[in-house]
Order: sequence, then C-alpha cells, then structure tokens
Amino acid sequence: MQPLLEVRDLRVTFTTPRGSITAVDSLDFTVEAGRTLGIVGESGSGKSVTSLAVMGLHRGADVSGSITLDGQQLRGLPERELSKLRGRRMAMIFQDPLSSLHPYYTVGEQIAEHFRVHFRSGRAAARKRAVDMLGEVGIPEPARRAGEYPHQFSGGMRQRAMIAMALACEPELLIADEPTTALDVTVQAQILELIARLQQERGLGVIMITHDLGVVARVAHDVLVMYGGRAAEQAPVDALFARAAHPYTQGLLDSLPRLDDADEEPLRAIPGSPPSLLVSAPGCAFAPRCARAAATTAPERARCTEERPVFTLHGDTSHMTACHYAGTTTPGVAR
Repeated sequence: MQPLLEVRDLRVTFTTPRGSITAVDSLDFTVEAGRTLGIVGESGSGKSVTSLAVMGLHRGADVSGSITLDGQQLRGLPERELSKLRGRRMAMIFQDPLSSLHPYYTVGEQIAEHFRVHFRSGRAAARKRAVDMLGEVGIPEPARRAGEYPHQFSGGMRQRAMIAMALACEPELLIADEPTTALDVTVQAQILELIARLQQERGLGVIMITHDLGVVARVAHDVLVMYGGRAAEQAPVDALFARAAHPYTQGLLDSLPRLDDADEEPLRAIPGSPPSLLVSAPGCAFAPRCARAAATTAPERARCTEERPVFTLHGDTSHMTACHYAGTTTPGVAR
C-alpha cells in the first residue's frame, strides 16, 4: 500500500556568508495514514528543517529530492499550488502558539478565516466551524471563547486552539513541531492524548518532532533518530527502545533518568558537542563523540572517520541504522 507521505533523498542546503550549510542530508522516510512517526535528535539535527521542507515553507534554501503526499509530488510545485495544500491536505502545529496566533484578531476569527480560505464558505458557516472545532479539542464554552483573543487563553488552551485551526479543514497529514515544550507536565499529557484521539478518529498521518524520548514512547508508532542532518536510526518504537543499534540512540536512551538509579548517581550525558554543519564530515558524523569508535582498533576507527555509513537494514525489515558496527556493545553506554 502506498504511504501517505514519502520522502526520498531529501537534501536542504542554505547559503550563508560563512559558507554552505547542509541542514538535511540524503534523508528518507515514510508516514502511513493512522500512524505517528516520531523524529528525535538534539537541537540542530535537522528535525524542524525537515518538517518545513515537507510543508514547502523554506525561503532561500536549495531543496532537492522527492516529497510526495498521497502520490502527488510536492517539491517543485508553484507556491500558489502549495498554499492550497497547506491547511487543506497537510497542516502544522508550531512550538509557540502565541507567536503563531495574531494578537489583533479573536481566536474564532482566525480559525474561521482559515476555513473560509480553503472552502469559500460564508461567514456564518465558518464561524460555526470554528466553534465546533474549539469544542472538539476540549475548550469549554467554545462559543464564548471563540470571541476572545490569544492573550486571554492559557498556554495549553492556545495549543488546543492551534490544533483546532490545523484540523479545521480535515487534512490528511499533521506535523507537530515540539507542541508540548512550553507546557507543564499535566498539560503536556492532555495535549498528547488529544492529538492521539483526533488521529484515531480521523485516520491522520502524524509527524511528531521532539527531543523528548518520553513523548516518543507515549505517542509514536515509528521513530526516526537524526544526527547532524542525517538519519542515524529508524525503527518501530518498541524495537528502538528495546534494541537500539546506533551508539547515538543508545546514548540518548542512556541519558534518561531511571527509577532504579541511586540518588547520588549523576545523569549520563553524551560527551562532546553536535557537529558544525559548515564542515562536511567524510565519515560518520557521530564518530568524534562515539565511545564505540574510540574503543576500536586504528583501522576500524579510520573506517568510522573516513567512510560514511550506509543507512541500511539491521536485523529485520523495519529496523534501519547508519553505523558500521550496528548492534555491538558501546563501552560505557549499554546497561
């Protein structure tokens, strides 16, 4: 069956005064209807750049590769055609809803206008749609709250309003870029439960972009781990947490606090810093920080630093990784 979203050999490059930056490098992934792909990685790994490329929102960037939504090629479409698809067939929730909502218009007006643009409906029908959507995402007294401004909403309610706006036109694909980062833990759980419920009811394909592995474990069906603009590992969520094969993924999992840790035991961190995207590393981007590479013999270490690993199958047909020594024990990490 054809996936809802298929991305092949995606490459996003920016030209800066300091040189060319390849923010996303040869990335492949798919998203199926009714399933959630979690994309994780440190800041600067290329997660948000990838999502903006799918939405066609990059300006001044060189984007190459293939991006197809239900068989329709998105890359290269004129802006006018892309704008018809954004909101109608694919929608995005951003990290900060306050900066995404216009402060001078009521929340209801903004949702209604979004609906009218795509369906050419009358004002009354658009207003009703806005109220209905606010009620669907759990905002109490939706008719009254539709007449209020963004600053009158709490952070969690603003994010619910953004979800209402994103889904008002019944899109097939929803991209959520760090949707719970600025929210407290209780509200985070409510927002994640809301997205999961709406996905189940509507059969949405969802991309959940986050740095929080707890969020991934809670909502994702499949996980793509990115590092330095490249894919490091991809697998079903249960397989990734049980049998992580890439040392970067193992390091991310190992950095999570555990209930059985001693009180005085310090948190484990991955040593070093993410790579500069101004410098194209010839080998594995993670090699300078990799305990496994450091513990190998000189010839093996040279392979890590000089030969780029191929993103290939590891173990079964749905687990892929880009590591020359995938699955072997990483000193100081496995536990």
